[in-house]
Amino acid sequence: MKAVGLTRYLPIDDPQSLVDVDIATPVPEGRDLLVKVAAISVNPVDAKVRAPKDKVEPATRVLGWDAAGTVAAVGPDVTLFKVGDPVFYAGSITRPGANSEFHLVDERIVGHKPALLDFAQAAALPLTAITAWEALFDRLGVSPQGEHAGRSVLVIGGAGGVGSIGIQLAKTLAGLTVIATASRPESAAWCRDLGADHTIDHRGDMPAQLRKLGFAEVDYILCFNDTDRHFAAMATVIAPQGKICSIVENSGPLAVGDLKSKSATFVWEFMFTRSMFGTPDMIEQYLLLNEVARLVDAGRLRTTLGENLGRIDAANLRRAHAMLESGRTIGKLVLEGF
Repeated sequence: MKAVGLTRYLPIDDPQSLVDVDIATPVPEGRDLLVKVAAISVNPVDAKVRAPKDKVEPATRVLGWDAAGTVAAVGPDVTLFKVGDPVFYAGSITRPGANSEFHLVDERIVGHKPALLDFAQAAALPLTAITAWEALFDRLGVSPQGEHAGRSVLVIGGAGGVGSIGIQLAKTLAGLTVIATASRPESAAWCRDLGADHTIDHRGDMPAQLRKLGFAEVDYILCFNDTDRHFAAMATVIAPQGKICSIVENSGPLAVGDLKSKSATFVWEFMFTRSMFGTPDMIEQYLLLNEVARLVDAGRLRTTLGENLGRIDAANLRRAHAMLESGRTIGKLVLEGF
């Protein structure tokens, strides 16, 4: 089968950083689905995993953790899907990725594709929807039924993939007052179009900008952009007994002691945790994705596809990685078909 992979970890402008290859089609076992991949999307995790380092893989490594396609075969223990089902999912970072014609994935982290979306539109959603949902509802404890409506949330990095769905979940389901950060007029407009009540620039003085809007403090913070850079501002603006969740790993020590006097919570979200550790509640991601699909088909959530870069091949994936590394993408980058 066709795939895009690597054996060396190189700068993205090197033609060998991602290459077209032919590899064996895998066979499903246990609870695995074999998915015929129709579309994929690219996330910052792809670029981080591919980033230059002194390592050589003994065999081609395939990346990619967002896909939509059709179930082509099932393992003997599968109960949730059948051959022919359209699906969308993010996969496991501990297994070969989805940048291939066929891909194996555990059924417990797969959802039925939203009926109203095509495969490209659906591929934009899984990783970011799981991340934002778990961050907001599981880690911060916000009610998706609107029990905390009217409270405030600051979404740092609102125009990125996770921010784009996070704004929708916070506004549409939770009923929060959403302040999103964006550094350019076009990204600020994107955030407002998705439902943000206000936008500020995370390159500037965020506490001052929030005060100007009338927010001396916020109840919740979702950090989807540079935890190290924004931690001091987050500690300043979080409300007493407020909660902060970040998805971006820190590169240096964080001054968590600054949160003590406020009894504020700081928590991480990593959407691969369940599949990486095989947690007993892995099936929660199956349920989560099916709920996202239901909300999309009900017109309450929409795809976050920003740009379709064309077919799935090494050249287009290198282009997508380069765009992500620029830090200037809006929404999700998607590739479709081999």
